[in-house]
Order: sequence, then C-alpha cells, then structure tokens
Amino acid sequence: QVQLVESGGGLVQPGGSLRLSCAASGIIFSIYDMGWYRQAPEKQRELVAIIPSVGRTNYADSVKGRFTISRDYAKKTVYLQMNSLKPEDTAVYYCNAKNGPRPDYWGQGTQVTVSS
Repeated sequence: QVQLVESGGGLVQPGGSLRLSCAASGIIFSIYDMGWYRQAPEKQRELVAIIPSVGRTNYADSVKGRFTISRDYAKKTVYLQMNSLKPEDTAVYYCNAKNGPRPDYWGQGTQVTVSS
C-alpha cells in the first residue's frame, strides 16, 4: 500500500519559515519524481517545486529563491524548506509522487497559514 504522509505545516508570521516533510512508503522511492503542490481556497492546485529522480529541481516562479526542495533517499522522505513566507503562500500543501505513465500518488495535505 502506497502512503505519502506530510507533516510540518502550521501557522507562521510573514517572513517566517517552515519545513514540510513527506515520508513515502510502498513505492520504490528512488525512481519517482517527487513534488510539492499547493491549493489555496477557491484556486486550482498548482505546482510549487519538483525534484526528479534524475535531473534538476524546478520551482514555481512565485517561490524561487525562497523555497528549497530536497530528498533523503535513505529515509524515503522529501522536504520543502520554506523561508520568507508571505500571506499568499497560505494553502494546503500536498506531496506528489510521479513515475512516467504510472498513476500519481498524493498525500493527504498539510495546512500552511501565513498570518500576523
């Protein structure tokens, strides 16, 4: 059974930092492209960052220079370090695992709220 379990969300003031974690099980972690997406109220889900199994990381323009995605193959975990957070970063953040034509897998989501 595939599971992607996110953690690390919460309430933070503008300018603050959070680190999200996504622990994967039930997949061959090393061959999957791992990504973080987010969905704000009344908006479509959007890609935040992706770290492929092979190749370079990619970021949405809105988070470049502030967010960093990384992965630990031994722990089968992907991270999203979020710095200089803004109110517009408020959303539910979802972990995604993708491998070619195979179905995507999604986590349950973790709420990030940036507010003073």
